[in-house]
Amino acid sequence: MSTTTESAAQTRDYPGNWRAGVAGGIFGAILMGGLILLMNAPTLKVAIPSLYTLTPPPNAGIGLVVHISHGAALGVVFAAVIGFLDTNSTAATVGAGAVWGIVTWIGLAALLMPVWLTAVGSPASPPFPNFATPSLLWHLVYGLGLGVVYTLTADEI
Repeated sequence: MSTTTESAAQTRDYPGNWRAGVAGGIFGAILMGGLILLMNAPTLKVAIPSLYTLTPPPNAGIGLVVHISHGAALGVVFAAVIGFLDTNSTAATVGAGAVWGIVTWIGLAALLMPVWLTAVGSPASPPFPNFATPSLLWHLVYGLGLGVVYTLTADEI
């Protein structure tokens, strides 16, 4: 005689496609990183690595790794938001990406980053708050890239 024991594990489906969020976040962060390098390289070489006390010396490679990691993580959060909003059009998703870029600019770049950099003693601490127009452009490009790639990959990966 044999006995079978079954275990019922509860699973929960979360809205949004986190893989598409990672892909879009990486793409958007690469676009943004390129703009930062062109417009204000010290931000990527000093300020971003300083968040984790990884500078001095200035290092664009470390800055890019940190920045792309942040972009990927924020892409996952974006995917969850998009899932809960249940957008069903390309325009709405790309528009939400643009809004997400602005939200990250306000919350993270303008408000959190100056406090964080001051707390770790970074030589690149900006004033608080830091509502810099170039940073708004960079974050908007991030969000647009994220939204486009999310839209293109959400049903594929």
